[in-house]
Amino acid sequence: MSDAIERIWAADGPAAWALTPLSWLFGAATATRNLLFDVGILRAHALGLPTISVGNLSVGGTGKTPVAAWVAQRLLAAGARPAILLRGYGDDEPSVHRLLTPGIPVIPDANRSRGAAAARAQGASVLVLDDAFQHRQVRRDVDLVLVSAEQRAAHRLLPAGPLREGKRALRRATLLVVTRKSASLAEAEACAAAWSGFAGAPESAVLALRPQQLVPVSAEQGLAPLPLEALRGRPLLAVSAIGNPGAFEDQLVQLGAAVRSARFADHHPFSADEVDDLARRATAEMLVVCTLKDAVKLGGRWPRQAPPLWYLSQAVEVERGGASLDRALQRLISGSTP
Repeated sequence: MSDAIERIWAADGPAAWALTPLSWLFGAATATRNLLFDVGILRAHALGLPTISVGNLSVGGTGKTPVAAWVAQRLLAAGARPAILLRGYGDDEPSVHRLLTPGIPVIPDANRSRGAAAARAQGASVLVLDDAFQHRQVRRDVDLVLVSAEQRAAHRLLPAGPLREGKRALRRATLLVVTRKSASLAEAEACAAAWSGFAGAPESAVLALRPQQLVPVSAEQGLAPLPLEALRGRPLLAVSAIGNPGAFEDQLVQLGAAVRSARFADHHPFSADEVDDLARRATAEMLVVCTLKDAVKLGGRWPRQAPPLWYLSQAVEVERGGASLDRALQRLISGSTP
């Protein structure tokens, strides 16, 4: 089902055209809701601490979780005491944040006010909201809005496309951040230009999510991480339950692997039968590689007799717009210091 939806979104064909009237209705409802906030009929409330939102315009696949974790790490290194607040949709995202940001409180709660109160009780001085651009009920001091350079067809609203809001929403943003995994820097810059080319658009930055190494999911097997060179020429089963599996698989192909795909819907809860089936599909000479988001769900359930399960670790690298990002974060740091 996930692949079918992505094909509809990527193609400019009859299926997308048939869904377009529903997109008009969705757009009208979204525009009405935003207007009610803009004119003050609906109001946002403060969370009691300097707040940054890391969100997006599309449904998943922009690297929001690693970027939010990177923001929290930058704030911590600068002397602030960040806490990460998220809705807690699925068990994977809180677990990923706890692995990426040890020592930083991670609070999953659909009620952001309640989550903020818990963060204050734990000594937080600044809040990082994961996936909150459309959550206009709460005020924020900085809004980072992510767009993926790989989502080239992201120009239609739901359900005919992946967009939650259109370009006009960027007028609320502090900074447009284009992320790239398999796309080139030139493609990322073209994406930034396409999204920024209208009145009211914010400054933009480009972040690369770069592969680092293959990390064993199970520490009990005593395996050391593998360098990326281990992928070259190897048959590989790519397991993913994320918003943009194509970008993950393209990264593996660019690293030289011969990829076989095992895709599931975003946040998919793997059943015991599905885990066993994946293990049976893996041959002795094959590498089995997943994302960190999937590793936290599969780690304790992967059969010992199967070939080892690895995840592809990634790091955030600023390619352009570092000064703009620093200014945005400094605004929060200044507000969080007595």
